[in-house]
Amino acid sequence: MDLEERQLPDLKFSEIMAMQKQLQDKHEGKWTPLTPEYGRSCLLWMVEELGEVVSIIKKNDIELIMHDGKIRSELTEEFVDILMFMNDALICYGITANDFCDAYTKKHAKNMSRDYDKTNAEFSEQLRSK
Repeated sequence: MDLEERQLPDLKFSEIMAMQKQLQDKHEGKWTPLTPEYGRSCLLWMVEELGEVVSIIKKNDIELIMHDGKIRSELTEEFVDILMFMNDALICYGITANDFCDAYTKKHAKNMSRDYDKTNAEFSEQLRSK
């Protein structure tokens, strides 16, 4: 059965964060704690994982990325790694799933009401006037 054919759960952000806390609890005493002092490290690890995504995209033809199961799986796993380290950073700074979802919803609403053509035109005009 294809991955696309399987019925996988649609995880809620709160579930993803709970899974990350569970993983951290399993490695308590071995891994650094998710406290504000280690938030920077989580973000640096996240950036490294982003570099791995970029590397896969840079080294592979778009057709392979879209249709080769092995490459697509590797790319997806690296995106998951990014999200895991982002979740670690959120936990370090005490940002809850509710905090994140509230901010995301507000930002989405703000972006939906923006006039990007107008904003881009104003920015271009500012550049020309310098």
